[in-house]
Amino acid sequence: MTPLLLPDSARLAWWYAAWLRGDVAPDDVADAVVADDAGHHIADLPGHDELTPLLLGLGTLRNLGATTAGLAYPAEGDPVGLGGPAEFNVAALDQGEAVVLPGSGLGLVPVRAGRGVVWLCLPARSRQLIDLGEAGRGYRAAVLEAANRLAGLDVARWRPAVADALLNLRRAAVPVGPPGTPTAAVALAGRGVHGLALVDLALEDDGAAVSAQQADERRAALLPLAAASRRALVAACSPEAWPDEAPSTP
Repeated sequence: MTPLLLPDSARLAWWYAAWLRGDVAPDDVADAVVADDAGHHIADLPGHDELTPLLLGLGTLRNLGATTAGLAYPAEGDPVGLGGPAEFNVAALDQGEAVVLPGSGLGLVPVRAGRGVVWLCLPARSRQLIDLGEAGRGYRAAVLEAANRLAGLDVARWRPAVADALLNLRRAAVPVGPPGTPTAAVALAGRGVHGLALVDLALEDDGAAVSAQQADERRAALLPLAAASRRALVAACSPEAWPDEAPSTP
């Protein structure tokens, strides 16, 4: 099974946090975050007037007090993982993701530029997160609710692929987590990504709905799953949300 590729900010949060813990080397971070991209740089880093190569910039952020790294994965009306200020929240909402760096008062927002990524460095405040267990329970409840509501809308007839995806959520592929990542976080990250993909798939054919009312019913059935999937992904990729005693990857 091909490992699941997480969003840019999720990968950076996981692997930079592991570097700050001493569980991986800088080259491991570069391999996991940059992957097949041409390169990653940080813009507006304090003390740097020009774009800074990713690893050099991450070293600077550690010197500026970063103690860990966590994911924000907001959507319009659902600023999950964000704590402000407004400039950071707006940038993160524009891109749909960001990394918060507790201890430094800073955060990073990725902007795709050709085959590379420029990470905008902005002031960022701490945020309130639900823990890994609560996020997992919320996700499971949202999957059950969505399945029941979509069954009532006869999802197997109008979108057979969605019905299949719902059945396969618990067997979804998982990403490769860095050492020290709780196994429960790795599994939940995979489920969060697949839950969001399922929602996108189910809403693809809104234009083919028999009526606007049916389209609204589908969206109403799926939006709670999208919100729960975002919370699952944020908790899975934010060490602040992990229990200290959780079993982790070696």
